[in-house]
Amino acid sequence: MKEKILLSYGSGGKYTHEFINNYILKFFSNDILNQLLDSAVIKIGKTKLAFTTDGYTIDPIFFPGGDIGKLSICGTINDLLCVGAKPLYISLSLIIEEGLDFDVVEKILFSIKTISEQEKVLVVTGDTKVVPKGSCDKIFITTAGLGVIENDLELNYEKIETEDVIIITGNIAEHGLAVLLSRGGYGFKYDIKSDCVSLKSMIECLLQEKFIKHLKFFRDPTRGGLASVLNEIVEKRKDIGIEIDENLIPIDKTVKSVCELLGFEPLYIANEGKMLIIVKKDVAEGILEILKSHPLGKNASIIGKVVSENKGRIVLKTIYGTKRIIDNPTAEELPRIC
Repeated sequence: MKEKILLSYGSGGKYTHEFINNYILKFFSNDILNQLLDSAVIKIGKTKLAFTTDGYTIDPIFFPGGDIGKLSICGTINDLLCVGAKPLYISLSLIIEEGLDFDVVEKILFSIKTISEQEKVLVVTGDTKVVPKGSCDKIFITTAGLGVIENDLELNYEKIETEDVIIITGNIAEHGLAVLLSRGGYGFKYDIKSDCVSLKSMIECLLQEKFIKHLKFFRDPTRGGLASVLNEIVEKRKDIGIEIDENLIPIDKTVKSVCELLGFEPLYIANEGKMLIIVKKDVAEGILEILKSHPLGKNASIIGKVVSENKGRIVLKTIYGTKRIIDNPTAEELPRIC
């Protein structure tokens, strides 16, 4: 029997990485793509450009804290920020299902316009297709983003060293649960909103000359959550391990309660307004202080460090003082959330 594509191949976890390695890199391997960063860094003369693309399909398309339009533009901006770029331009491609109400499309476009103007990132090109009813679920959006890196900053896996410190900029697992609960059917309601937001203003605060050489790696933990990003790092850098402390991982009490009630692991749930940051130990407290002074980073926390032990592994020190391995999620616990 021929192997078929499953939903888990788009989850951001183990199967996604296998698909990228076994198929995408098989056909398109090159020095830029092989970095597997959230944005490609392209040098043209003395100019360093950042280029990214992403597809957005979510159910429902409107959820507490946002909608598919806000999600698409914030996600693209944040992917450019992951390589330290100044986001400048975005392309916008819409695939719309026949029969979708015009006022729905207008609300989505208004969300995109609002963030675009707020962050001074222009939508400069795009495309629109309408497909027969049943050929897609309401609306799919694909974006591409272009930015420029204006300093000597290099953020990539190779910069990471033992004793580097790991920071998360705020509470985890809010986006995934907000989307899940908005679908209904659970017999209870919680006031949980998606953290969907552009991180541009917060990240710009860190791009100071005194910090540039000490910043090692940025990644927004979307599909597959925090666990997926950490596992990506040790899979790419098999010569290091990572230790994190459950007591230090910021999570809202309500989010934690719902995860416990439904049997979800918060580390595997998607975020859309957080950044995982790896920095040199010497500047960690200074960077944390800057993050906490910004509204988007008020709950930022140092959650762990890079170690020479347990190479290729993520070790979690639990709230009970025990330790366990955090594996790469095989599939996403909550389908269609970004």
